Amino acid sequence: MKLEQIYTGCLAQGAYYIESKGEAIIIDPLRETTPYIERAEKDGAKIKYILETHFHADFVSGHVDLAQKTGATIVFGPNAETGFEAYVAKDDEILQLGDVQIKVLHTPGHTMESTSYLLIDEQGKETALFSGDTLFIGDVGRPDLAVKTHLTRADLAAHLYNSLRKKIMPLADDVIVYPAHGAGSACGKNMSSETFDTLGNQKATNYALRADMTQEEFIKEVTSGLSKPPQYFPKNVLMNRNGYESLDVVFERGIVALSPDAFEGIANETGALILDTRAPQVFKDAFVPNAINIGIDGSFAPWVGALIVDLKQPIILVTEKGREKEVVTRLARVGYDNVLGYLENGMEAWINSEKEIDQMISISATDFEQALVKGDLNVLDARRANEYLSEHIVVASNFPLDYINENIETLDKNKTYHIHCAGGYRSMITSSILKARGFHNLVDIAGGFKAISETAIPKTDFVCPSTLS
Repeated sequence: MKLEQIYTGCLAQGAYYIESKGEAIIIDPLRETTPYIERAEKDGAKIKYILETHFHADFVSGHVDLAQKTGATIVFGPNAETGFEAYVAKDDEILQLGDVQIKVLHTPGHTMESTSYLLIDEQGKETALFSGDTLFIGDVGRPDLAVKTHLTRADLAAHLYNSLRKKIMPLADDVIVYPAHGAGSACGKNMSSETFDTLGNQKATNYALRADMTQEEFIKEVTSGLSKPPQYFPKNVLMNRNGYESLDVVFERGIVALSPDAFEGIANETGALILDTRAPQVFKDAFVPNAINIGIDGSFAPWVGALIVDLKQPIILVTEKGREKEVVTRLARVGYDNVLGYLENGMEAWINSEKEIDQMISISATDFEQALVKGDLNVLDARRANEYLSEHIVVASNFPLDYINENIETLDKNKTYHIHCAGGYRSMITSSILKARGFHNLVDIAGGFKAISETAIPKTDFVCPSTLS
């Protein structure tokens, strides 16, 4: 038997490959199928099953394409209803894979079809649990992401409590837990950076598995402090439930080199969003007017999903040379399939064509400090509220990038805004969005709060309200 975790850091997502006697299973695959097909071919194995732990919200799974290309059977747990051919397994059902077995454990709570899969080895020993979004390392799945259900988050949390205690906690301590996500995913609150652990250690350290925890205590802890789910989550759920366009078709449409004239023509004719995926400090020096900067080397897909409301929005790309397919792939992972091409030879071609360019002012933290001494500034902190509350510049107002679409009307186009985030990634996204919407008096602070913290600019720490007299 072979077992491999295939972890994708930019999505904090774990897929799994299991092989026994020439038969293979893929659990929770990403949308691109080639890595899984090539992995099975390396072993001379045939992919027999594609197991889905639930209808994922934070990415589009590769189950439909992978099944079409390999003939494998898509398997979901109880309660799943799909728009494509799939096998809905029963609770406690055994799936045979070569000399090993996979036991289906229905574990509702994160969603009602959520299912964990228990690996039983050749000797009949229960060895590994693929827990999906039911149990993470250090956390459990949030109970507020189910789409179109009459159940409240408290109802789902109660289901999750029972699933953990009746299905997972009775398993042996030496069972290895392999979750669908790690730290950085929005599917939980406080996930560990570790991507697997023994169940025994989780019983000892995971707050949600405390033996003496009542259902009421569990519901309160699991449902408190939940941030608003990204707006693309329910849309990805529907794609995973109903099916989607083949990634091959998405590539055929999107990986098309465009001359500057063709690029400009498509932008004008279709209203396509110009998405520039270069590094922030490269973007600032020269970019196509109205382009939005979301750097490919940051938390690219989650920010695209949080900020671009329409999955069908036409998009044209400005990328680093040679990274066009990577960008199209990472957009498709979160359901943005309508890429119409990329600027051939990047910004160099645009500049050489003598077309109009735009620029962003970006200053160092030291220059920002000197500017503050000279007079009052309008300072926007683009970090999330919890980051802002932990420590922030005294004169800064919190303007979280997450809510820019809702809060943009609070700003005045006649004012100059100095914008920072934690390290410079989100502030440039914020600045580019504002500039595309008619705000031209913007100053980005390079290095963000990390660089600012090394200056003498006055800052304030968060004071817990309970400590106030």
